[in-house]
Amino acid sequence: MSNYRIAVIGGDGIGPEVVAEGIKALRTIASLEAGKQFHFDEYPWGCEYYLQTGKMMPDDALTTLAGYDAIFLGAVGYPTVPDHISLWGLLLPIRKGFDQYVNLRPIKLLAGAPGPLKDKRPEDIDLVVVRENTEGEYANVGSLTGEGTPEETVTQTGVFTRKGVERIMRYAFELAAGRGKKLTAVTKSNALNYSMVYWDKIFKELAAEYPAVETRLIHVDAIAMFFVRNPEMFDVVVASNLFGDIITDLGAAIQGGMGFAAGANLNPERNYPSMFEPIHGSAPDIAGQGRANPIASIWAAKLMLDHLGESFWAEKLMRSIEAVVAEGKYKTPDVGGCNTTGEVGDAVCAKLREIAGKTA
Repeated sequence: MSNYRIAVIGGDGIGPEVVAEGIKALRTIASLEAGKQFHFDEYPWGCEYYLQTGKMMPDDALTTLAGYDAIFLGAVGYPTVPDHISLWGLLLPIRKGFDQYVNLRPIKLLAGAPGPLKDKRPEDIDLVVVRENTEGEYANVGSLTGEGTPEETVTQTGVFTRKGVERIMRYAFELAAGRGKKLTAVTKSNALNYSMVYWDKIFKELAAEYPAVETRLIHVDAIAMFFVRNPEMFDVVVASNLFGDIITDLGAAIQGGMGFAAGANLNPERNYPSMFEPIHGSAPDIAGQGRANPIASIWAAKLMLDHLGESFWAEKLMRSIEAVVAEGKYKTPDVGGCNTTGEVGDAVCAKLREIAGKTA
C-alpha cells in the first residue's frame, strides 16, 4: 500500500489548468491499483496571492511544504508582477530552501510531435540535461553602487563551490553510466577564466573515476549550434545554472515546443521534498481558454513517479503519453490541433487504462 501526499501550487496563468491534468493522470493510476493513493493539498500561492498580500507565498511556506512527499508546480509569473519578484518570491526560495540542487530536464522528440529540425527523427533527439539548480550564476550575490549617478555600477557574482559543482557532476556521471555512457559538460572557460576554468577542472577530476563514461567539454555557444545541427551527439549533458536554463529552452524547441518540456527539481538525498513542473511558463495570453498543452505537466507527473520509486507506473504513463502523441488524434492548438487541455488529458488517461489493462 502506498499513500503519497502531494502539495500542489497551481500558480499563475495556465498553471492551474495544466497541473490539473497531471493530477488527473495520478488519480487514474490510483484507480488502477488497489491500495495506492495520492492525496493532494492545493495552495493558492503566486502572483494573484502577491497582489493581495505583498508576498508570493507565506513566510512559513517551506515549513508547510516540508512534510510532503513531493511538490507539483504549475507555473509562476504574470504581467502584473515583475519577473524578478515572482521568481525570487516562490520558485527559487523553494529550490534553494529544499536543496533541490538537481534540475533534470528530459529532451526527447516523441513520434508525432512537430519537431522543427529537418531529417531528425525521434531516435536522434533523446537526451537529458542535468542543470545545477541552487548556486552558480543565480546565487543572488551582487551589488548596485552609485545609483542614479554617472558612476552607477552593477556587479552580479556567480558562486561556484566545490561541493556544489562536484555533486551536480557526480549525479550526471552516475546518470550517464546507466544510460548511453556519454557525458558532455557545458563550459565557457575561454572567457570565464575563474568560474568555468574551475568547472572544467572538477569535471576532469571526476572523469578519472568513471573510465567507462565517454566525456566531452563543449563551450555553451557551440553546444547551442550542435543542439540544432547534431542533437544525436548527446546523451547526458551537465551544465551550470544559467547555461542549463538557456540550453534547455532550446532543447524544448527541438523536441516540438514548450508544451512538451517537463522538469524535476530534485533533492537526491530526500532530506526535503522534490518539486516537479512543466517548464513552459504561465502563458497569460491563453490562460483560461482551455488551449494549453498538458503534455509537459503529465510528463512532469511521470518524473514525480520516477522519484517516488513508482517505476512501473512511470513507464506506463510515459507509454501513454507517447501513444497519444503518435496517434495524433488529440492535439491542442499549439501543435496544430483543435482539442482542449482537458480532452488531451482525458486521452492520455484513457490510454493509460488501456495499457495497464493489457499488462494486468
